[in-house]
Amino acid sequence: MAAVTTAKARDNFSDVVHRAGQEKERVVLTDDRGRRVAAVVPIEDLGLLEEMERVEDQADLEAARKALREGGPSIPWEEAKRMLAKNRSLD
Repeated sequence: MAAVTTAKARDNFSDVVHRAGQEKERVVLTDDRGRRVAAVVPIEDLGLLEEMERVEDQADLEAARKALREGGPSIPWEEAKRMLAKNRSLD
């Protein structure tokens, strides 16, 4: 997997796209400090990622439907909002 700075990628955009599109290479883009910030990937890789997300979403939906069928205690919306806000402040 190649890594190039965003500046080099900008200057050689067609080469970066060719490497991903034709050579099936994943190109990682880094900032000036070498931190990985983005990637240009073959379209097939994007398709795999999208399929993985679809499967995960479907599993989440099935789990939610199962929980609704099973019933059990529910949490009032205001309490759920407070819990979510508290969790965010811990991050």
